[in-house]
Amino acid sequence: MNKTIAIVVAVILVLVGLNSMFVVSEGQNALLLQFGRIVRADYKPGLHFKIPVVQNAVHFDNRILSLDAQPERYFTSEKKSVNVDFYVKWRIADNSLYYRATGGDQLQAAQRLTPIVKDALRFEFNSRTLNELIAGGRNEVTDRVREITDASSRRNLGINVVDVRIKRIDLPDEVSESVYKRMRAERSQLANELRFTGQEAAEKIKADADRQGLVLRADARRDATKVRGEGDAEAAAVYAAAYNQDPEFFAFYRSLAAYRKSFEDGKGVLVLKPDSEFLKYFNDATPKR
Repeated sequence: MNKTIAIVVAVILVLVGLNSMFVVSEGQNALLLQFGRIVRADYKPGLHFKIPVVQNAVHFDNRILSLDAQPERYFTSEKKSVNVDFYVKWRIADNSLYYRATGGDQLQAAQRLTPIVKDALRFEFNSRTLNELIAGGRNEVTDRVREITDASSRRNLGINVVDVRIKRIDLPDEVSESVYKRMRAERSQLANELRFTGQEAAEKIKADADRQGLVLRADARRDATKVRGEGDAEAAAVYAAAYNQDPEFFAFYRSLAAYRKSFEDGKGVLVLKPDSEFLKYFNDATPKR
């Protein structure tokens, strides 16, 4: 009997001893509760002790956590609707306040943090135009949102907002279709203007080329006529000089040229009087000097 009691007492002591210790791992911190009241909230990684049964330890993740919310629709200052996809990086800053606000539940903490971030984003988007957001205002927005949400969440949730990032800003489907149609109409108008300008320029170039062609052909005909006239004049001068040197031979040569021209196809027939001037050298082929 005594041995059994000793074993039971030993087991109870072991259980009590084990229940009086708790371990905080790396990447964690913890607070100690006594009947639901926070006794201590600054436990660091390591082995710690507590009063069995009366006290219990609550562990928290001390690493940076992520909140990836669903895309939200906001309106810009010119009342244009946009869908914003964002995420938040946060960590626990005050264990006591965090436990009182969320009960130490990470999901509840994310649910309470989400509307704070969304309200800050809504305010920033409502104060800016879409062009400002697209042209580089995104970093300014996220910086402002992080400052606002960090101050609010530290005060109300014991959470430090480390970073806020906008992943994507999209127009709603109906707006995107409207914008696409407008852009397509603008591009079509610009293409038509470019085609019209190109056709106008082509017509001008063609007209100028035709004018230059007419001028060049007219100049060529003028120069050709001038050269031909000069050639005819020079030929006439040569003929005249040749005629003056030996008129009788020149007449004989011209007659031979006329005979050759008349009978060159071998089928020519001439009906002439025997004393015709054309047959002069047939009757007497000896030129008179």
